Amino acid sequence: MAALAPSPPSVAWWRQAWIAVLAGGIVMGLTLGVRHVQGLFMLPVTLDRGWSRETFGLAIAIQNLAWGIAQPFAGMLADRFGSARVVVAGLVFYALGLYGMAHATSVAGFIWSAGICIGIALSGTTFGVVYGALSRLIPLERRGGALGLAGAIGGFGQFAMVPSAQMLMGAWGWVATLGVFAVLMTCLLPLALPLQDRPPQTGAGAAAEQPLGAAIREAFAHRGFWLLILGFLACGFQLAFIATHLPAYLLDKGLHASDAVAALALIALANVFGTYVFGLLGARRRRKYLLAGIYLTRTAAMALFLMAPLRPWTVWLFAAAMGFLWLGTVPLTNGLVSQVFGVRYLTTLFGFVFLGHQLGSFLGIWLGARVFEATRSYDLVWLAAMGLGLLAAALHWPIDDREVVRAGAAGMPA
Repeated sequence: MAALAPSPPSVAWWRQAWIAVLAGGIVMGLTLGVRHVQGLFMLPVTLDRGWSRETFGLAIAIQNLAWGIAQPFAGMLADRFGSARVVVAGLVFYALGLYGMAHATSVAGFIWSAGICIGIALSGTTFGVVYGALSRLIPLERRGGALGLAGAIGGFGQFAMVPSAQMLMGAWGWVATLGVFAVLMTCLLPLALPLQDRPPQTGAGAAAEQPLGAAIREAFAHRGFWLLILGFLACGFQLAFIATHLPAYLLDKGLHASDAVAALALIALANVFGTYVFGLLGARRRRKYLLAGIYLTRTAAMALFLMAPLRPWTVWLFAAAMGFLWLGTVPLTNGLVSQVFGVRYLTTLFGFVFLGHQLGSFLGIWLGARVFEATRSYDLVWLAAMGLGLLAAALHWPIDDREVVRAGAAGMPA
């Protein structure tokens, strides 16, 4: 594939473009895969610890909020010191958080480990840092395909984690399963090596480049940047609510645990194809229109799912449709940020956009649990997710996606 065209022979093997794409995809796949299956832990954790769904939901909601708040800072560190170091730190935090999550006996301990620690870990091991590294390592003409392929590899990793988690939980229980996941995070540490992307900081070119503060001010003065943040909030709300609460929703409606596992697996499998397809389409079509189309289609899929009779086959169709649209927004949004503002501070700027996504994730998970505890139903949250989808589509349409033109080295807009 064009995205994996070989690098010059003089480049070390671990600096080859295809190695970077593969390493980034695996890191994203397994770190996001562990996050993807956390909904399977809700019922066993709450039953064993005697906690409510709202307690579990609050911890995972705080995880998403911590992820979003930490993401701009992880981006700044990656832009300053290189993505590889940030990935290493994130994997260490992830392992510690999973171990603490398994052995926490108090609500505060569970929130600290499952919420704050893993949230910080995700900021250094997922989209923002990995896509930022690949955007700097892969030439512009191959970047769209490379991001899509890394996302597809990541999607396959998420898919593999669903049956793996179910098998481990059935054989050893949820505590041991989290321990295995913690060990897995440490095994990923060598994959940070191909993601070394720190730009040179010496010479006249570095002295004349746009300062970080100027880049941030420039982005926040751009109307389209705010529209991206607000639109991404809807994405986070929808995905986090479904990933966390869909298993419990299906069990409440009388379906079996196997149906919930199949739904999460189908979402992850369809995401493999969807992320790659939208990554390629982003290089050929205007990204803002593709994003608007994704949000409209998601809303239609949720409406049809709620109106149709709840049967295993309707769950499978819904999961496949949502999975295809699941993370296609990320390479498109990341590509739109780099298209408008360039790649020098891409990781930092995408971090601020992703903060909007994680605010939505926090609300989707926490409100899902809060509304269920108050009404014993998820219906109001489904309606909110559909309303936000329509709003996101409307917000993306008017974004000015032209490249910012700067006058001089100060980095001010022309």
